Amino acid sequence: MSPSPVSRAPFRHRLREAVAAHGPLCVGIDPHPGLLSAWRLDADAAGVERFSRGVVEALAGHVALLKPQVALYEVYGAAGLAALERTLADAREAGVLTVADAKRGDIGSTMAGYARAWLADDAPLAADALTLSPYLGVGSLGPALDLAVATGRGVFVLARTSNPEAAGVQSAQAWVAGSGGAPRGMREVAQSVIDALADHNAAHRDGPGDGSAGAVVGLTRGTTGRDHGLDLSALDGPVLVPGLGAQGGTPADVATAFGAPDALGGGTGPVVPVSAREVLTAGPDLGALRAAVGALNGSLTG
Repeated sequence: MSPSPVSRAPFRHRLREAVAAHGPLCVGIDPHPGLLSAWRLDADAAGVERFSRGVVEALAGHVALLKPQVALYEVYGAAGLAALERTLADAREAGVLTVADAKRGDIGSTMAGYARAWLADDAPLAADALTLSPYLGVGSLGPALDLAVATGRGVFVLARTSNPEAAGVQSAQAWVAGSGGAPRGMREVAQSVIDALADHNAAHRDGPGDGSAGAVVGLTRGTTGRDHGLDLSALDGPVLVPGLGAQGGTPADVATAFGAPDALGGGTGPVVPVSAREVLTAGPDLGALRAAVGALNGSLTG
């Protein structure tokens, strides 16, 4: 599989249009056994497929972005991945954007394989965007960053996550250099990730990969509160914000942490908060799922 010529608008442009049309909410498709049971489905690949495709059927045309949690499909082996493949195909057919929450990260040919699996046009599991882990070095993500540019897709790279265990890595201090070797001095690792993504986006501004490198910045940070402490003004890409709803974050927290969509400066955005259980527990009734999305979007934009 090789990159094909870009035949679509850059991912961030399409995401902005979707947010303008449907509101900023991203709904996670998380087929946990408890949710499957609540929907009166078996905890097997068939149940996962019915659950996931039901979410797409209910929310296509009502939400900006859907985020299937890849691990919850992998647990059922090949049948689970086949369910994910059909879910992503349904979303493409329905015109709803997807981000595969796989958090891939590796080096060399292995990273290139992950990139092709999720971002190539002819990949069975192709999504509109992919989550990545940068902790083998942001530079190791080059194959995915490059393929996202080539195919008009996007990536969301973990920068500041919600789990308290992350602080020992993400809040560590490191000496980092900027573009062309210009020193930037001491930075938190999380900020150095943002800086590297900003450099990538600056190199592709106004081109096919405009804003293709986004960041994951959690809304809640365990015992450290709700101040992410990052300078996102130069990112010039979208921000995926997990933690809304069952994880404890509120729409007011989103406004406090990120402000208005244009408040981050430098064209950064859109800011896309993520909720899963708060919406999915309204199912399996399609109307109830749509009503839950409408209420949460209303709280985010009201």
